[in-house]
Amino acid sequence: MIPRYSLPEMARLFSDEARLARWIEVEVLASEAWAKLGVVPPEHASAIRARAPRADAELVAAVAAREAVTDHDVAAFVDVVQAAIGAPEGSWVHHGLTSSDVVDTALSATLVAAADLLLEASGELVATLKRRALEHERTPMLGRTHGMHAEPTTFGAKLALYCLQAERDRDRIRRAREAVAVGKLSGAVGTYSNVDPAVEASVCEALGLTPVPATQVIARDRHAEYLYACAAVGTTVESLATELRHLQRSEVAEVEEAFGEGQKGSSAMPHKRNPITGERLVGMARVLRGYLVSGLEDVALWHERDISHSSVERIVLPDASLLAYYCLRRAARLVDGLVVHERTMRENLLEGSLGLVFSQPVLLALVSSGCTRDEAYRIVQSDARASYEQRRPFRDVLESDPRLSESLGSSRVGAVLDEAFDLERALRHAHRATDALEEVGP
Repeated sequence: MIPRYSLPEMARLFSDEARLARWIEVEVLASEAWAKLGVVPPEHASAIRARAPRADAELVAAVAAREAVTDHDVAAFVDVVQAAIGAPEGSWVHHGLTSSDVVDTALSATLVAAADLLLEASGELVATLKRRALEHERTPMLGRTHGMHAEPTTFGAKLALYCLQAERDRDRIRRAREAVAVGKLSGAVGTYSNVDPAVEASVCEALGLTPVPATQVIARDRHAEYLYACAAVGTTVESLATELRHLQRSEVAEVEEAFGEGQKGSSAMPHKRNPITGERLVGMARVLRGYLVSGLEDVALWHERDISHSSVERIVLPDASLLAYYCLRRAARLVDGLVVHERTMRENLLEGSLGLVFSQPVLLALVSSGCTRDEAYRIVQSDARASYEQRRPFRDVLESDPRLSESLGSSRVGAVLDEAFDLERALRHAHRATDALEEVGP
């Protein structure tokens, strides 16, 4: 991932130094497990632990130089580590293991750590959405369907629904973490032919992983599930960002992204305050979904293993983790700093819509008075069209329509329209969305 979108705490997990450090730990733990079984002399296992090289830039360079000869990264790693420890102790490194034992188990430990960061960031987004939703629980605004004015809603209800979706994403990350929190040290083709299952159990316990049956590699549906959780995060953030971008359009102007001191919205037009964070997040979601496709295609491998998944995972697992983490952090910041123009929301709802958003309660009142639904619909529809074309308040058009007096009774028209156009009545149950946030924990 390019540095622009790499936050340091996640990037560190996928550095070359971190990768080799985890490989070394797996190898050292395996030698200690063999020592418990009486295969490796205890003093040799202690020497391996003491002399294991530090995973720094120098080791990364040494392994890369050796790989230029071996054309095999794990074989190169083993050669360099054994040489650093020295004979005879170093000869026990990688005893009975195959490359995937080390790579897959270390990768699982890395993904668990990455999932923990994603859970932390997800929790921040959920908490921020919850706070802003409760803040605007009674802030009325236009609901829109198909991009058109629909019925009244509240900004709090809107944010609450995104909060609930983000909470479901957090549950998906938890499940994905569990799926990848597994290890295997069962040797070539996974039959334990040259490695005792007790070695696997000991190493996995030390790393906080669960040993699982496997071929030569851990099944890749687990990694695909992790990538789905990352893609789902991106899609939720995209949905939220798309909504806020629409609401920031000049002709809507109901919200604004925070705009910092000294910030410039356009290199050419000084008046611009563009929704750049939202646009960036939408673009990232597209990339995240692509990574999921790659992860799903990695599931089908030849027989007990091949390495068609390996090159893919070197790209998609670090990048998906980095992008999902970036999306969560930036989305939380976007919501936290969001400027909400409550007055504009109310003006758009009541004046800008001409009151057309109250067409359904008028329709229902006519039906209740004895009109057929189609008859009532045609009356309200024609008056709504006249209101829109003449730019007259919808209520004025209705009050001047003799068909309403005929259907409702002239003495009842005013009271019926009062109730139909009552904003409090329309929003009396909107709090149900924010009420659901009581079950959303920290």
